Parts: sequence; structure tokens; C-alpha cells
Amino acid sequence: MRFLIGNALSPAVSQELKRCGHDAVHVRELCMQTASDEEIFSRVASEQRVVISADTDFGTLLAIRKEPSPSVILFGHGSQHRPSEQAAPLMADLPQLEQALNAEASTSSSRAGYGSGHCH
Repeated sequence: MRFLIGNALSPAVSQELKRCGHDAVHVRELCMQTASDEEIFSRVASEQRVVISADTDFGTLLAIRKEPSPSVILFGHGSQHRPSEQAAPLMADLPQLEQALNAEASTSSSRAGYGSGHCH
């Protein structure tokens, strides 16, 4: 899977995903840290990436758009805020999240306080 990490999360999340062999970029690497959510969604859709973010606006935008992509993995309010701690729970649950996204599940939660989903 290909990932784009939102500005609300540390670039360390992208670095950890890369270290584990995933294709991941942080919005700062693309100079998109001030881009609108719509611009980010357009970029993500064109590159067939999954958004990983703590910005709940992505979940709202996803629901409003009612399109099958892009998918979003959303860190919830209970997730870690320290950059060094953001990647660990994601990496632990990534196989389950990937399976849910590949199966076109509408929602999947984890102990890390985030969910994933996309509209059908």
C-alpha cells in the first residue's frame, strides 16, 4: 500500500513506514503542508495512496464525497501525540488495517484509537 501522512502527524510516521518497506510520504515532503484537504485528497487519489491523519476533517470529507477512494486511516482523540509514539501502534495494527482496506470495509477500529474507512 502507498500512504500519505497528514500534517497533524509527525514525519516520523512516514519514516517508520518507509523503514518497514512501505511507500510513504509526509505532506511536508511534498510541500503540501498548507494545501487544502481537497487538494490533498486529489493528490492522494491520483497517486492511489491511503491518507493517514489525525485531522478529523478527512473523515468528514470522505463521507461527503461518497467516492470509493481515497481511503483514510484516522487517528482518534485517544491516540499518542508524541512523535516517537505515533508510529508504533499503527505498525502493530497495519496488517489488520490493510486487510480491512483491501476488503473494502467501511470502518475498522483498533486499540490505538483510530479507524479506517472509505465510502462505497
